[in-house]
Amino acid sequence: MIDILRHTFLITGFVFVMMLVIEYLNILTAGVWGRRLSRNRWGQYLLASALGFLPGCLGAFAVVAMYSHRVVGFGAVVAAMIATAGDESFVMLALFPGRAVQILAVLFVLGIAGGAAADLFMRRYGFSESLKCAGLEIHDQSCACFPRSEIVKQWRECIPARGILAVVLGVVIIVIITGQVGPQEWNWIRQTLLAVSVIALFIVATVHDHFLEDHMWNHIAKKHIPRIFLWTLGALVVFYVLTEHLELSLESIAGRGRYVFLLTACLVGLIPQSGPHMIFVTFYAKGAMPISILIANSIVQEGHGLLPLLAESKRSVLAIKAFKFILGLVIGAAALEAGY
Repeated sequence: MIDILRHTFLITGFVFVMMLVIEYLNILTAGVWGRRLSRNRWGQYLLASALGFLPGCLGAFAVVAMYSHRVVGFGAVVAAMIATAGDESFVMLALFPGRAVQILAVLFVLGIAGGAAADLFMRRYGFSESLKCAGLEIHDQSCACFPRSEIVKQWRECIPARGILAVVLGVVIIVIITGQVGPQEWNWIRQTLLAVSVIALFIVATVHDHFLEDHMWNHIAKKHIPRIFLWTLGALVVFYVLTEHLELSLESIAGRGRYVFLLTACLVGLIPQSGPHMIFVTFYAKGAMPISILIANSIVQEGHGLLPLLAESKRSVLAIKAFKFILGLVIGAAALEAGY
């Protein structure tokens, strides 16, 4: 249960700071960057696939944060979730680095193509995303990002929102430095978590009161974060119970035929959690299954990447999973027929 809480705090905390940075960039550029990216579909697919290509789930979380604020579209999230292999990518890079890079490269290309196909399908059949957030806003009131002459005064007359968020982010930085949340070793993930948390603290410490209250406190902290935390915690607990009591003999399933094994890999890939998919990585490393089945499982699964989206649009999560499941089956079957 302690590990589940740590994962929940890590996911919620990173999504929070990414939402904060997105809001900050929107105000800093007067909404220009968000409008340009929202109009550039292929740019979205490329950026999302590139973020998904990064090992781990941080890139996927960043794309979910942008999607929740309508900076990128449905196809971009599909692209990221196809391109990412979650935490399993670390194991692949450790066990078979050369082949792992090739697999991740294939997922990157499939992510771009899959994102475009998903948007085409959505437009053709009128899929409704039903996001809870109306998107990024630029208010007419003063919303300076760095009001140099008012910073000291704002701290002297500190509003509760600034004090609470500063303390929370200070605690987050401490637990990251001490290794209580995130990776134990000082790898790029831990460094990224620390960097974005420090940036978030700088934003909280310097922005105008209006930005802090309207955009960060009332919009992000009060509207998004409680839902993300509770949905993530609930999902992790449910899937922990299911996977802990699920005895799956892949050896016996593999003996029933390669297409049964492929279907099993895609079905397990539907679990939105890192861990259950690791068995397919180890099976491939031992030479017990073809690469086509590992690629199919990698297409369908995305580690923890989709969990924050459960709080924003369950319909989108189901649609993404269904799309990736079909794609994984098709690609896996074609690769099996081709002898891979």
